[in-house]
Amino acid sequence: MVHLGPTSTTKTYRPRVGDIGLVRISGAGGRIIRGLQWADGCGFEDYEHALGVVENDPAGDTGPVIVEAEPGGAVKVPLHYTGVRWLVCPNEYRSEMVHFLNLCADQKIPYSWLDYAAIGARRFHVPGGFLQNYIRTSQHMMCSQLVDWCANKAGWHLFDDGRWEGYVPPCDLNKLWHKHYDLHNGTAFQGA
Repeated sequence: MVHLGPTSTTKTYRPRVGDIGLVRISGAGGRIIRGLQWADGCGFEDYEHALGVVENDPAGDTGPVIVEAEPGGAVKVPLHYTGVRWLVCPNEYRSEMVHFLNLCADQKIPYSWLDYAAIGARRFHVPGGFLQNYIRTSQHMMCSQLVDWCANKAGWHLFDDGRWEGYVPPCDLNKLWHKHYDLHNGTAFQGA
């Protein structure tokens, strides 16, 4: 079991299939992502990576199996992070969420560092048509785009603000968690 957040010392949550996790990344990679998120207008958010749960561990011995975007492509691996914040998938979308997460791992969807730049360029009013088309058609996804794409395909719409398809930096998922956590006394987020 993991804590729902840094302010929660008594509430824990055992992730289930379809849930989205948010984690901190240490080292140079985390610093680079924090800098890119700052350029995207997010400030220095402390959660830089997103993942999705595809298998449970009913006995609680080994933990769940996740799909995450990695520089070499999306992979399916055991959960190897601590301090995870969870966006809880509504039950009606769980099986489809797992289907699309597994599809991304099976296809080894490539990672996209350039999408951070494209998302940041929007903030600086670079004309939208080119950027929107690039993000939608590049066939690459950073971690937050991957889990949001899977959620949308499954019918679980995390955002209802008219954003472009794929316009989802990790900090926006963290803001979603904060918004819900602050409003609902530490319960996990279940969608817009």
